[in-house]
Amino acid sequence: MTTAETDRAPDFDSFNGRLARVRELLARPLFSYHLLLGVSALLMALGLMMVLSASSIEALQTRQSAFALFGRQLVSMTLGLLLMWICSRLPIRFFRLAGYPLMAFAALGLVLVLFIGASEQGGQRWIYIGELTVQPSEPAKLALVVWGADLLARGARAGQIEWRRLLIPLMPGLAIMAVLVMLGSDLGTTLVLMMIFLALLWVVGAPLKLFGGILSVIVLAAITMISSEGYRSERIEGWLNPQGTAQGAGYQLVQGKIGMGSGGWFGLGLGSSRQKWSWTPHAESDFIFSILGEELGLMGTLVVVALFGLLGYAGLRVASRVKDPFVRLAAVAAVAWIVGQALVNIGAVIGVLPITGIPLPLVSYGGSALLSTLAALGMLLAFAKHEPGAREALAARGPGPVARGLSWLGLGGPVKKRRPARARR
Repeated sequence: MTTAETDRAPDFDSFNGRLARVRELLARPLFSYHLLLGVSALLMALGLMMVLSASSIEALQTRQSAFALFGRQLVSMTLGLLLMWICSRLPIRFFRLAGYPLMAFAALGLVLVLFIGASEQGGQRWIYIGELTVQPSEPAKLALVVWGADLLARGARAGQIEWRRLLIPLMPGLAIMAVLVMLGSDLGTTLVLMMIFLALLWVVGAPLKLFGGILSVIVLAAITMISSEGYRSERIEGWLNPQGTAQGAGYQLVQGKIGMGSGGWFGLGLGSSRQKWSWTPHAESDFIFSILGEELGLMGTLVVVALFGLLGYAGLRVASRVKDPFVRLAAVAAVAWIVGQALVNIGAVIGVLPITGIPLPLVSYGGSALLSTLAALGMLLAFAKHEPGAREALAARGPGPVARGLSWLGLGGPVKKRRPARARR
């Protein structure tokens, strides 16, 4: 082979070396932990920027300050990050014990919202406490994840993995939560609860015919809810024929598609959206993905989809590497909730699915949804610390920046410096 042919030949050794480094990176015990942390941080940063951009015009018109909704979202994110940090440091046993109290708390909130909640946009889902707005259906998702995972894990530990026996306590709990949510006319959250339930059954090995039966019940319940409320029937009509109902039920979908289409490949630029000028309803919450596509273009939307894909991969990696049945069940259910809700929201914006009114996790405006999602991510971070070799890697890494900062201020205990390992003689 001549010198020129050698230069043109592919360098397989270099490629194999890079592939080996990638495999080494994926095999590291803290890879899931860092991936969850990094992806969550990117989505939250992107969410803050988009909330500021999408809400500034409406906030300026209604609240006399362009930063009003952004400020509230920033406060919610600060509290959520604190909650996420606390959950990431809790033992697995705490989450197992928290199942029943969380279910009781969520059920109480869903009952209260039926009596003292505010009715808006065709649903009764919010409780106003001064300037604070609480949506009890959001904590219900986390409650079902933890309670359902603990319930099924107890049966698995006792050798009762037979799904017929496990359905008896799980089905009534789901039914109560779903009925309470449906009484508040929240079809979107009901579908998310069903996704969590199906994910739990999938992990324990329920047969496909059971999934078919449950899906039939879900479709029947959805048809009943749609036919019982006029605005839902109009939404379906607007979804099936958006152009024909562009001045009515299809208005939001058409405006959202205009925003997505006008963004092109790389968008109009951050803050340059035209649809947020009172053209697209709920631009900062339900349809923030449309504003994102308009300002950041197709590339920006693909990045968001890829980030949610990485988030799902990290959660499933934790579930596959940890032997505890509770961790496996809770991790898969949390992934089904967060990633499934993201797919439903994105599908509604691009017109693949009907509009359900559920937010885009970590990106849309809304304090209750953000706090619940960050608590679930903190739980996944706690689970990631129980992967094989993760505790040893954390111990070898030494104290984190928070512990070092507290020690430097005299607020914490002394920080022990790591000693280098002695060479073997």
